[in-house]
Amino acid sequence: MASGHGATLKDVDGNTYVDLVGEFSAGLYGHSDPVIMQAVRDALEGGVVLAAPTRLEIELASLISARFPSVERLRFCNSGTEANILALMTAIAVTGRKRVLAFKGAYHGGVLTFPPDGNPLNIPLDVTLANYNDVAGTEEMIRQAGKDLAAVIVEPILGAAGNIPATQEFMQMLRRASSECGALLIFDEVKTSRTGRGGMQGQFGVFPDLTTLGKYIGGGLACGAFGGSADIMARFDPGAPGGLKHAGTFNNNVCTMAAGIAGLSQVFTAERADEFLATTDGFRKGLNALCAERGVAMQFSGLGSMFTMHFTGRTITGPADLPSHSRSLSQLFHMFALLRGVLVAGRGDFFISLPTSDAQMQTVRETVDDFIRVYGNLIPVRESQPA
Repeated sequence: MASGHGATLKDVDGNTYVDLVGEFSAGLYGHSDPVIMQAVRDALEGGVVLAAPTRLEIELASLISARFPSVERLRFCNSGTEANILALMTAIAVTGRKRVLAFKGAYHGGVLTFPPDGNPLNIPLDVTLANYNDVAGTEEMIRQAGKDLAAVIVEPILGAAGNIPATQEFMQMLRRASSECGALLIFDEVKTSRTGRGGMQGQFGVFPDLTTLGKYIGGGLACGAFGGSADIMARFDPGAPGGLKHAGTFNNNVCTMAAGIAGLSQVFTAERADEFLATTDGFRKGLNALCAERGVAMQFSGLGSMFTMHFTGRTITGPADLPSHSRSLSQLFHMFALLRGVLVAGRGDFFISLPTSDAQMQTVRETVDDFIRVYGNLIPVRESQPA
């Protein structure tokens, strides 16, 4: 790619595309939001790294805490990966325990990912993997871990595995069971915090001990954050005996802080977040209705502006519900759409950005419809209506 403007990309050969990759949700604001661009220019005038706290990080922290009430105190870092590592190590330090419970198919960063074939680059934590949305099975695993369990970490929508939403019952069980055994519950909302004004914890009304954020939270620049209750985060008080030490040269760089402030206060306000969720989820549901109308076993799981194409008509509650052919057909769609000027992730992920126009959305819908028309013979016949 050579450049981007709004929700459009241009490659080095001069071809243009509707950008539905959206930097895997980091590109919420698109490529050229004027408010954010001006905020970064203004920040640069005062120096980039100031070797001390600044008013900008206080302002962004206040905006985040107002949006996510469970985050009473927070610390900034440089990515969602860093945020998840720091949240897990905080839980280990606070509880004095070592074991972590995560979920098969989860992605919490490049060194905290749990695909079926494993990841040799993972941090060597003591991790137990459970099945996503398995209420009874996971509760039993938490109970058995008991006083060895430091943390349960969960994405409220299982992202890299296919944007599979958690159920209300599952999230409520995680809150109850982790509290009963004294483990900290961590919500990885690096992506899902864009689903309405309060993220998925706001949608569920279930609140964690620690929350991790990243992606768009810095206005499209490199950013991460982790935080939670004042009691837990007080462990980072530099004036307290034995206070935890967390450093990072660019944690509070003024460009990211300024971009994040502009984004949350002027562009992606609480009201805009709710409106965007409703509009984009209506679009996702419309694609599902199109698939049903065409009689193909194909659906888009997720919520709002982040969803994934799957080639099954059955209800999807976890990675095991996805047939082996689904990823191959998603890759075929990726190439089909690319040749028609629509860019989606090769694994079938769609991330809609704020500047995406109605005309661009219509182009995406027409591309899906054209794909069904051209390759419908490869798509299984619909078995049932997805939930």
